[in-house]
Amino acid sequence: QVQLVESGGGLVQPGGSLRLSCAASRSIFSINYMGWYRQAPGKERELVAGFSSGSSTQQYADSVKGRFTLFRDYGKNTIDLQMNSLKPEDTAVYYCNADLATIGQPRNVLTYWGKGTLVTVSS
Repeated sequence: QVQLVESGGGLVQPGGSLRLSCAASRSIFSINYMGWYRQAPGKERELVAGFSSGSSTQQYADSVKGRFTLFRDYGKNTIDLQMNSLKPEDTAVYYCNADLATIGQPRNVLTYWGKGTLVTVSS
């Protein structure tokens, strides 16, 4: 069973920075997509940023453009989210997401989610 293991959440003051990390825990054959979503209290889960391997493109939510940056490490099967100039409205549980296939089932691409890491932006 593949696990996406997240780390890096916490409490930060407005204007501060945090870096979230996500690593896939099992032998990976290919990753089609890897990214981050978030869900604030009382709101639906939304895409924050993602990286598509096939087109080598990154996408960002309008609300985080210019403040958040993705870093993808192909060798380690990780994706980091560097978050700068954080605002109170960035407070949410952040989830790692990936569409990938394992070495054991290279033709079977499935979607996986991490358990989430809480980011709180508050003074």
